[in-house]
Order: sequence, then C-alpha cells, then structure tokens
Amino acid sequence: MAAAATMAAAARELVLRAGTLDMEEEEGPLGGGPGLQETLQLGELDITSDEFILDEVDVHIQANLEDELVKEALKTEGIGEVPQVEDLHLHCEALDFYGLDIQESENIASLHNQITACDAVLERMEQMLGAFQSDLSSISSEIRILQEQSGAMNIRLRNRQAVRGKLGELVDGLVVPSALVTAILEAPVTEPRFLEQLQELDAKAAAVREQEARGTAACADVRGVLDRLRVKAVTKIREFILQKIYSFRKPMTNYQIPQTALLKYRFFYQFLLGNERATAKEIRDEYVETLSKIYLSYYRSYLGRLMKVQYEEVAEKDDLMGVEDTAKKDILGAEKPCARPWENTIFTLGTRGSVISPTELEAPILVPHTAQRGEQRYPFEALFRSQHYALLDNSCREYLFICEFFVVSGPAAHDLFHAVMGRTLSMTLKHLESYLADCYDAIAVFLCIHIVLRFRNIAAKRDVPALDRYWEQVLALLWPRFELILEMNVQSVRSTDPQRLGGLDTRPHYITRRYAEFSSALVSINQTIPNERTMQLLGQLQVEVENFVLRVAAEFSSRKEQLVFLINNYDMMLGVLMERAADDSKEVESFQQLLNARTQEFIEELLSPPFGGLVAFVKEAEALIERGQAERLRGEEARVTQLIRGFGSSWKSSVESLSQDVMRSFTNFRNGTSIIQGALTQLIQLYHRFHRVLSQPQLRALPARAELINIHHLMVELKKHKPNF
Repeated sequence: MAAAATMAAAARELVLRAGTLDMEEEEGPLGGGPGLQETLQLGELDITSDEFILDEVDVHIQANLEDELVKEALKTEGIGEVPQVEDLHLHCEALDFYGLDIQESENIASLHNQITACDAVLERMEQMLGAFQSDLSSISSEIRILQEQSGAMNIRLRNRQAVRGKLGELVDGLVVPSALVTAILEAPVTEPRFLEQLQELDAKAAAVREQEARGTAACADVRGVLDRLRVKAVTKIREFILQKIYSFRKPMTNYQIPQTALLKYRFFYQFLLGNERATAKEIRDEYVETLSKIYLSYYRSYLGRLMKVQYEEVAEKDDLMGVEDTAKKDILGAEKPCARPWENTIFTLGTRGSVISPTELEAPILVPHTAQRGEQRYPFEALFRSQHYALLDNSCREYLFICEFFVVSGPAAHDLFHAVMGRTLSMTLKHLESYLADCYDAIAVFLCIHIVLRFRNIAAKRDVPALDRYWEQVLALLWPRFELILEMNVQSVRSTDPQRLGGLDTRPHYITRRYAEFSSALVSINQTIPNERTMQLLGQLQVEVENFVLRVAAEFSSRKEQLVFLINNYDMMLGVLMERAADDSKEVESFQQLLNARTQEFIEELLSPPFGGLVAFVKEAEALIERGQAERLRGEEARVTQLIRGFGSSWKSSVESLSQDVMRSFTNFRNGTSIIQGALTQLIQLYHRFHRVLSQPQLRALPARAELINIHHLMVELKKHKPNF
C-alpha cells in the first residue's frame, strides 16, 4: 500500500507539472492578465523547485512498479501491467483518484479554480482577438471600398476638368469681348490695336465655323455679331488696300514705298482670303492690273530713252572679218571719220569686257537723261546690262512681295508673277528680237549672253525662280544670232581672194589682226563661263584664218618673203591672244607651234646665202662619217680650204647684213631679236660641227686648219652683233 501511495503521489505531481507548463505557455503569448499574475501555492507538490529531480522520480516509480504488492494492486484495479515508466502517462486519469491524500484537497480545489479562471481569461482573450480579427477584416474591406471610391472620384474630377477646359475654350472662342467690337468699329486700320483685334476676330470666326461643323448650338448666338463685325472689317480693309494700290498710279510716284508699307499689313489680305474670297480676288486683280500697267509703262519709257544714248555708229552687215578694209565714204566721196569709241574696229574688246566684271555687273543702272546732258554714249551691251539689271532687281522684289503679301508659293506664285510682269517681259523680248535682227556685233551679243548667265545665277541666289523661263527665252534669241554672226565671219574669211586685197606686204595682215583681236576677246570672255559650242565655232574660224594666211603667203615670189609674212602674222596673233587668253589655251598652243616651225625654217633660209656652202659640206661630211666612208673626205681638201678662208673673210659682214635684214623684215623687234639670236646660235653650232669634221684623220693634216677661227672667239664676236631693245 505504501508503494501504491507513493506512485499515486508521483502521478499527481506529474499531472500538476503538466498543467503548470500549459498555463505558462498560454500566459507567455498573451502577456498575462490579472488572474494569471497570481502565484500558485503548491507546497510539496511544486515540481518546479530545484529540490525536485525528475530523474530520481522515474527511478522510484520504476522500483515501486516492480514491487509485487503494487503489481497485485494494479491487476486488482484492472489497469494491467505497466512494464515501462513511459506508459504511466496513458493511465494518469485512471489513477488520479487512487491514493489521493485528503490533506491536498484544498490545494487541488484552488488549482482547479485557478485553471478555470485561466480558461475564462483565455476565452475572453480569444473572443477579443476574434473581434479584433473581424474588425481588421472589416477595415480592409472598407479601405478597398474607399480606394475604389477615390479612383472613381479622381476619374470624375479629370472628366470634369476636361469638360471644363473644353467648355472654357468653347466659351472663350465664342464670346465676343467689347474691346474687339470697339476696335473693329472705331479704330483706324493703321492702328496696332485694330490689327490685334482683327487677328482675334479671325480666330473667333474660324472657331465658330469649326463648332458649327460639329453641330454646336451655341454658335447661333454669336454668328450674327461676328458676321456684322466681319463685314465691317472687310469694308475697312478693302478701302485701305485699294487706296494704297491706287496711289501707285500717281505720276512720278515711287511705287516701292507704298508697296513696302503694304507688307506691314499683310495679315489684312490673309483675313480677306479666309473670310471674304471675293474681296480678296478683287484686290488681287486690281493689284495685278495696276502693277502690270505701271511696269509696262516704266520699261517701255526707260528702254526708249536708253536706246538714245547708244553709239550712233554700230556694226553693219558689211562689217565682217574678211571684208576689205576701206574707209566708209559719204555721198561726196569724202572719207567719214570713225565714230566708234572702242578703238578702231568692232573686233576689238578693249574695255568693253568690264561690263561683266562683278563691280560693273551690279552697278547702278544708267540714267538716260543724265547721259544725254553729259553727251555720253554706250555700246549695246552696257544698255542691255542696265535694262536687265533693272528688270532683275524689280522682278526679284516683286516676286518676293507677291509670295509674302498674297500668301502664295510654287506654281501659284509663278503664275501670279507672270500676271504682273508678263506684259513687260514680252515687250522686252520683242524689243531684243527686233534689235538683234540688224545686229552684227558678235562681241556685243556674246557679252549679252554672259550678262544673262550671270543674272540668272544672281536670281537663283536670291531664290527667285520666276525669271528662269525669261532667261531661257533671251538666250534662245542671243545664241542663234551670235552663231550666225560668227558663221558669217567664217564664210567671209573663207571666200576672201588674196588677189583682190591690193598690194602685198610682209607685215601682219589686217584680217589676221581682226581675227587675233576678235578671237582673244571671245576666248577671254568664254573663260569665265566656258561654252563648248563657242570653242567649236572659234576652231572653225581659226582654220579658215590659217588657210587664208597660207593663201596670201603663196602670193609672194620668194620663200623668204613667204616665211617673213607667216612669222609676222603668227607672232602678231600669238601676242594678242596671250594678252587675254591663258597660256595653255588651245589657240595659243596652236599658233606657238606654227610660229616655231616657221621661225626655224626662216633661220635656215636666212643662213643659206652666206653660209650655204658650209652647211652643205657639213651635212655631206657627217653623212659620210656616219656611213663609215670618211676616206672620201681626202678628195675634199680644196673645197675645205676654200670654205675655211671664205668664212674667215666674210662672216662678220654676213652676220651684220643678216641682222639688218631681220630687223627690217619683222615689225615686232622682240621677235626679230629672237630670230637673230636663234640664227647666231645655229651658226655657232654649224661652225662647231665643221670643227669636228676637220678633226677627222683624213683632214687633220690640212694646212688650212691653222686658219680656223677659235670657237670661243667666234662666240664672243657674235655676241656683239646681238641687238638689245
């Protein structure tokens, strides 16, 4: 029984310990309440004290369980054999009431009450936590509802703001302020506030039209007011612009001043174009009609007065390169003085080429009445430049004004420009065509061509394409005429008969001089803007002139005179060409080759009379030596002796006569000097070759070799005969 009592006591202690641990676990997370903070008074049952060692309890329990009386008692109560300590927990409730000590009943009751209180506290905490969880769930759903409501309110706010903005724009566009009405009705059109309010009126009219297209009913409320304001504005603008246009018609009026003033009010026409097209068309037609008449009248008058300051004597049909150079005579047979201011012939460029220089090209236009008072006269190309520079300047200004004021571009601007300037351009073309029909001044026509080419480039830089067609039409008149005049000159040279030109002279011929001046003029002009067709025509003219020079040279009886004539003409043409054309030009190279060939031939011809025997012997001897027949020179001792003595006795006089003959034959002293120097150089070379021939073994023992002149002495003596200029 004692063992059973001991085992029961141990079981109760285990149960109490388990309960205490459960209560501590529940107390920990909750933080403890008022009931849980009370301390349980377990006395000897406190198994949490340090004095109680659980391992020893297990040993005692195991020892008591092995007691025979305990085993019997357990069998009597029906619990059965519990062989292990671990199975004690499975039977704690069955053994709870066995062997309980009556003295511990109060503690057990107190423990029970405390456990019950803890359960109540825990239940209340569970209820509080459940309520709190429910409240949290409710709050979360409320937050979601509030978020949805906030999003919906935000969308409604944006929609209302958008609607407010649209309505504000609509109202602002439709409302007509009193300032606008006052300015349109009362303010002069030249005041800035009228222009500002006109722009506002145009914007409102455009807004009303747009809203009417969308079916906005509110437009009907302001349509009447806007229409009346529009009519008033159109009336005032129409009167103002027409008044400006009519002011162009006053005599001696500089139309560019009111035209520039109109540009400040270019919005007026834009307003008419957008609100009253009929009035806009009326103004445009009135402008076109007025300005076209003004330009036509101005240019017709200017052109007529300009032609009165042209040179009285101009090139005629008979002023061709191959025509005989005879002075014109009057009806009484007296020679008429030449009135041409550009030297003596229409084939000379002179200072006429300055008209296409950058400074002269855009110089101020000529004033005819000023030129008449000063008795000044000008060639046709100067008049052409002045006329077309005025046309270019006014056309560029007019085109830019049309584009800016009438708000047009591209083909529309081109058509409107020609509506204004078309009659003037047609009149100018007819006048040019009429003048060119009787024009035979090729240089003037060629200069006009290059003036047009340069003016076309200027118009392109100013971004004015409206004159492109006009420039093409002008060139279509100038190029054929230039080619015709050039072909007429070519034909005149080709058909020239040298026998009909009078007496022959070895000096440069006037036809070749004409060609040289004419060709150099065209080449120098063409170098700025090269044209292949021009070079082809000049090539044809050069061929005919070369043939003409050969035909005239053939009229001389001696070859020497022929060569002198050819050299004089080639030298003259080359000199004139080199003054204006580039050194590497085709014409310069061609005449340089011809001159060199004829000069070499003339030098040989010049040395032939005094030194012909020496030349012949040197050539024959060199040929024999080259063929290996030098032994044949032994039979030439008498001839060699005669040549040595003849050269020694006559070379000085021959050289002096040669020099005088050259200087008499050539008009260009520089060319004559060059020929003399070439002849003396060739003479020295010839005598040096003679020395080499005499040094051959066959002639080395010749006694006359002692009479040979030292080559260096000869060179010194020949230098004395070289003329200096």
